[in-house]
Amino acid sequence: MNEVYKKVKEFKSKYPLTVAFRIKKHAAVVDMHLSKDEKLIYAFCGQKNDSSFMIINSCVIALTSKRLLIGKKRVFWGYFFTSVTPDMYNDMKVMKNLIWSDIEVDTIKENIYLSNMDPKGAIEIEGVISNFMIREKKKYGKKDM
Repeated sequence: MNEVYKKVKEFKSKYPLTVAFRIKKHAAVVDMHLSKDEKLIYAFCGQKNDSSFMIINSCVIALTSKRLLIGKKRVFWGYFFTSVTPDMYNDMKVMKNLIWSDIEVDTIKENIYLSNMDPKGAIEIEGVISNFMIREKKKYGKKDM
C-alpha cells in the first residue's frame, strides 16, 4: 500500500462525508508522479468538478514538499494529472453548501474546482495548503538587483 493511499484513507475515515470512489487507483496516479526528493505532507480525496451533483469525477490530491498534485485514473485506460507549484498558486476559496463544501484553487493558468468535501475536512485542507503555499511563496520573492 503506497503512502499517498494511506494518507487518503486516513482523511476519508476522519471525514466520512467526503464523496470519493476508486481512491486506490487515483492515489496510484499521484504516486507515479512523486519525485524521489519530494516528501508527502498531506493527501485527501474529492471530486474534481464545480458541481456537487456530479459524483463521478473522483480524484486524489496530495501536497508534497514542492507542489500540489492532483491525480485521476480513467475507467478504461489513461489518467489525468495536474501539478501546481507555489509560484503558479494565487489563492484558495472554500464554499460551504447545505451538505458538502467546495474548494476553488486559483492558479495563474486556471481555476481548479474540488467538490463534495466534508465541511470540517475542507477547513483542514484550506489551513494546510494555505500555510504551505504562504511559506513556499516567500522563497519565490524578488531578489535585490
